[in-house]
Amino acid sequence: MTTTAAETTPIRVITDPTVYLVGVQTTSDAELDRFLADHGVAWQSDTEVAGEYLAEVAGRVCYMSFAKPRPGGNQAYLNHILEVGHGSVLEHAVWNFIFAGVSRSLTHELIRHRAGFGYSQLSQRYVDESVAEYVEPDCIARNPELHQLWLEAIGITHQVYMKLTEKLLDAFQDEPDKTLRRKLARQAARSVLPNATETKIFVTANARALRHFIELRGNRHAETEIRKLAVQVLKIMQKEAPNLFGDYELVALPDGTQEATTQHRKV
Repeated sequence: MTTTAAETTPIRVITDPTVYLVGVQTTSDAELDRFLADHGVAWQSDTEVAGEYLAEVAGRVCYMSFAKPRPGGNQAYLNHILEVGHGSVLEHAVWNFIFAGVSRSLTHELIRHRAGFGYSQLSQRYVDESVAEYVEPDCIARNPELHQLWLEAIGITHQVYMKLTEKLLDAFQDEPDKTLRRKLARQAARSVLPNATETKIFVTANARALRHFIELRGNRHAETEIRKLAVQVLKIMQKEAPNLFGDYELVALPDGTQEATTQHRKV
């Protein structure tokens, strides 16, 4: 995360998102062994990644193909899944993330991805933005004149937010519940905060949904901030589950960012 201090207001300027992989699946080997024994077969996978393992189990249940596995192990099996587009089995592999250092502009785009995603976002009604963070677009940050103009605009807006919050707290003095009073003030004052305001969002997504997100938002035609996020997610997932995301390649773009490409689109 790159940051710069603004001179006149207590704000932090961010240019890159941060992705935290905070949750991964586990498997119950005993229960799967019981299922296999009940059906008179024995089988084991060569992957230790639960998401890859469960996607293969789901695919094998469709055809009860445990007794005659293809050579090549989990990687070969999932590569075949990608080749034939049997994407429904990828919906059983799930991960949990926290995205931080992203703007509200980005999350407005992100939450359009509904199928296979779950979201819990920072509340501006309850969280104080008096020491706020703002996400600056790269094209503005690279230009000193535009950067200064942007900083001035953000600084003015932030000061207005602070003043509004102060006056609204005074206006709600008759409200005996202090928590409610703060909430009422913040929910009204936040109306002046810009789309550049930094936010944090907890995201749960399955492998198929993540692939769709990466293909759409990691594309060179996507908005720069969300493309940088998609590329970060991809890099994490290529380490976490290479058999599910290893088919993607990263291509350098003229603006210094990268594009994600794959021959297995719309799985």
